[in-house]
Amino acid sequence: MDLRIFTEPQQGATYDTLLTVAKATEDLGYDAFFRSDHYLAMGDADGLPGPTDAWITLAGLARETSRIRLGTLVTAATFRHPGVLAIQVAQVDAMSGGRVEFGLGAGWYEAEHTAYGIPFPGERFPRYEEQLAIVTGLWNTPLGETFSFEGEHYTLTDSPALPKPAQDRIPVVVGGMGAKRTPRLAAAYAAEFNVPFQSPEATAEQFERVRKAAKDAGRDPEELVYSNALVACVGASDAEVARRAAAIGREVDELKANGLAGSPDEVVEKIGRYAEIAGTSRIYLQILDLGDLDHLALIADRVLSQLR
Repeated sequence: MDLRIFTEPQQGATYDTLLTVAKATEDLGYDAFFRSDHYLAMGDADGLPGPTDAWITLAGLARETSRIRLGTLVTAATFRHPGVLAIQVAQVDAMSGGRVEFGLGAGWYEAEHTAYGIPFPGERFPRYEEQLAIVTGLWNTPLGETFSFEGEHYTLTDSPALPKPAQDRIPVVVGGMGAKRTPRLAAAYAAEFNVPFQSPEATAEQFERVRKAAKDAGRDPEELVYSNALVACVGASDAEVARRAAAIGREVDELKANGLAGSPDEVVEKIGRYAEIAGTSRIYLQILDLGDLDHLALIADRVLSQLR
């Protein structure tokens, strides 16, 4: 079971804070550091000092780390033209020595688009599908050949399809709970399928849809990695769990029901349920208090160590 750290910087984090967490992620033995791609805080958070751009952040972290994988859960297809996005991600992959993974979603948070003057089209899924085709098509075009694409929303003509990523294939992460279109896109483009913030039982149902879509597309379903994203709130004592829950504005019972919360042994047991019921092999730990590095250390020492 891989454990990855997943952050939500739009809730309030500087680049220096993210760098500190990423270095701790690497030093403590986690597999990867991921971040969301949002420009506006959610809920009651004031978002101070303001948003950081996902791919600028990851470019910096690419030069400041050496082992961990780096990526997004998930980049919004509404934020960037797919041709530009393909260049950005390929460049960060080269800057990291081939450690980037690319999560892409359709985009959903209308308020952040309104706040920063970003168009928020009504039909986002068709644009998202075209973006997946374009970005992967640009990366996978052989050197010396050109890439063209004519869709409803984007047209590219005789692109040199440069630069190339450092990796032969940047792993693409597709996720969500859509019952038909999402599994189809995962079967076509993804190296990994992610289910965010769902129970083991709901996860198992969605994973089965993806496995069936892969079979229908003539692909071995076991080629994909199956993962979950879940909020983490772990403590060595009940009091420590309660303190960490309060720090992120959540209730312990709710976190235990909907995330990975409680003692290290409780969390290991619940992760085991995801593996047994759904076939999960990777967990993204959503860490909401980025100043609590002791939390990361405890999980590494008492949870990650058991899973390995």
